[in-house]
Amino acid sequence: MRRTDGITLMVSIGLLALASAGTAQAQTASADTTFFVTSVGSGKGADLGGLDGADRHCETLAEAAGIRGKMWRAYLSTQGATAVNAKDRIGRGPWQNAKGAVIAKDVADLHGPNNNLTKQTALTEKGELVKGRGDQPNQHDILTGSQPDGTAFAGNEDMTCGNWMKGGAEGAAMTGHHDRMGLDESPPAKSWNSSHATRGGCSQDALRSTGGAGLFYCFAAN
Repeated sequence: MRRTDGITLMVSIGLLALASAGTAQAQTASADTTFFVTSVGSGKGADLGGLDGADRHCETLAEAAGIRGKMWRAYLSTQGATAVNAKDRIGRGPWQNAKGAVIAKDVADLHGPNNNLTKQTALTEKGELVKGRGDQPNQHDILTGSQPDGTAFAGNEDMTCGNWMKGGAEGAAMTGHHDRMGLDESPPAKSWNSSHATRGGCSQDALRSTGGAGLFYCFAAN
């Protein structure tokens, strides 16, 4: 082998080693992830296949990102006789994003005024920012179906798109703003989990029209 060929081979081997090391570091960092915003929705608007389908979506995205060994739960409430509170299904905390930033210490902290959930910290399972107010397209409407304290809505008004089984022209769902933006609305829609309901139904187009993409929060419950 010529000397130049040998140098080329050594450089290639070195680059591969660095790439492998970088991948290993990324996998190590992401393995500690216990909170994320889904990078994609179900593709069927707010029809997530119920809570079970939403949980599976969290698990599928986490596994694809190299985050394993955790029990994932979607931050979603349901309504009716067997109503479920989002806050009761996500474990005890603490929770941190894919970059290691702690979102909240526990359930009370998460629903208190000092949680660390912002556009910069509400990252996807890949550690990427979610588009918010001022971005194209705006996708800051995150499905929750919840009141500010993380509990389900009482009454007959649909706030969960039929307990996450509707994806058409009927129904509505409460959303939060992951970027805490919405100062031009009245009252100001700054809540991460309870800013306003969707309008025009539960379809993908309806969610898109109010600034959403059918995304939701996922928490490791173990």
